[in-house]
Amino acid sequence: MGHKVHPISFRLGTTTTWPSRWFARGNAYRSNLREDIRIRGFFKEALKEASVNEVKIERSRGALNVSIATAKPGLVIGRGGAGIEDLKKKFLRAFFPGKKIQFQLNVTEIGKPTLEASIVAQQVVQDLQRRMPFRRVLKMAIERVKKAGALGVKIAVSGRLNGSEIARREWLGWGKIPLTNLRADIDYAGDTARTMAGAIGVKVWIYRGDIFEQDRLSVYQPTTPSRDRRAPQDGNRRPGQGGRFSDRRGSRRGDRGPASSPATAPAPTQEQA
Repeated sequence: MGHKVHPISFRLGTTTTWPSRWFARGNAYRSNLREDIRIRGFFKEALKEASVNEVKIERSRGALNVSIATAKPGLVIGRGGAGIEDLKKKFLRAFFPGKKIQFQLNVTEIGKPTLEASIVAQQVVQDLQRRMPFRRVLKMAIERVKKAGALGVKIAVSGRLNGSEIARREWLGWGKIPLTNLRADIDYAGDTARTMAGAIGVKVWIYRGDIFEQDRLSVYQPTTPSRDRRAPQDGNRRPGQGGRFSDRRGSRRGDRGPASSPATAPAPTQEQA
């Protein structure tokens, strides 16, 4: 049996970071985690047409900071900031009624939305709900990702495809998806299309290149200095240890001196004569 690992959680602390930043223990941890799930569901439902990629949450004592990354920030902010103010009021009324809390809502724009797996999955879901053929939908989505500069993409759909009576799983891909490489920047997302025939699951993998040590975020850089191996100096070498290009036989013999020549008969002396 295969053991599937989530591509994002597999790379936490190396190339990806946590979507929630706070610390709690015991019952507070459970309540905060449950509240984070509800907060993300609220914003994704309220901003369904704004192509929300991710919702980051930061908590501190008596303060809550929510950052929304979207491909259409104009729909979130609204004319003159009226849209974001209404969204804040709805949020506080739904989660903190009658409570005072320092709440801050930030909206950031995504530079290349076609390279984000969550947005690509949302586009596939919208096309499937319009009853478009699933193979045409997958091919169109892969072409958009290729033009955006990705190195690989894979899209899988599962369910009653094209209204068939028997559910099945189909997928299309292009390029490479190195799932076992930790330094590979792979974005993954899943979504569900609610069609007349039933639910169709959508999964998207996008390979955007490798992240090397110098390109990683500063929060992931090691804080302890690395030690370089010291090369032995000439004065500290043991007898028989030569340089890099020394004779191997001489280094093995140690300080026994040069190799002796083949044995020859000694020349006779005058006394022996």
